[in-house]
Amino acid sequence: MEKKKVAEWLAQGSVVVPKLLLNHYKRLGLSEGELVLLLHMQSFFEEGVVFPTPAELAEKMTVPAAECMEMVRRLLQKGMVGIEEHTDERGVRGEKYTLEPLWEQLVHHLYAQAAKDGQIGQQEEEESLYTIFEQEFGRPLSPFECETLSMWIDQDGHEPAIIKAALREAVLSGKLNFRYIDRILFEWKKNGIRTIEQAHDYGKKFRKPKPPARPEKQATGEFQQTIPFFNWLDS
Repeated sequence: MEKKKVAEWLAQGSVVVPKLLLNHYKRLGLSEGELVLLLHMQSFFEEGVVFPTPAELAEKMTVPAAECMEMVRRLLQKGMVGIEEHTDERGVRGEKYTLEPLWEQLVHHLYAQAAKDGQIGQQEEEESLYTIFEQEFGRPLSPFECETLSMWIDQDGHEPAIIKAALREAVLSGKLNFRYIDRILFEWKKNGIRTIEQAHDYGKKFRKPKPPARPEKQATGEFQQTIPFFNWLDS
């Protein structure tokens, strides 16, 4: 008898609560009571009750029907719950609640949070860029140099990582000045260099050691002189 009862309990199923909702309901402006009411709504939906009354919701909660009705009203105003037309299996038309607005607001919040985090990360990377330049130059940057850095990012659309790569290229070339770095960035942009790997490979082509010069031929005899080697392929 006891096993049968347990099986009946388990057969009632469960309500899946998205962890994202638990983590972000406060930021969506939901109270704990409103969150629990939404979960009960979802439970009713899964049981086939698409438009639970305040009294039915109150039976599942510790608040009276009037307060449940007030919470539903607030959720509708906040755009967390919607009401749609509904036709049941018998063809009877009515209304039903929908939680689609809740999920849409949750997704919108997550996208906005991700964009905000990206902006903060970008700002931190730009600030570190100024620090790296000052470390390499061994002095504070002048206002003109700071403005040039800002223009590379805002107007020319260079990523901070690419600017750091151009700085590294200038250091390796022994030409540590803004004019040279600007020229590197110009060449990279003109040649479609967009990633660190592409910049590294492009820079290696120009840092390849030059082949040893061909020894010069010397005339023999009394009028010994140096005759330069002429490369006809360059003519």
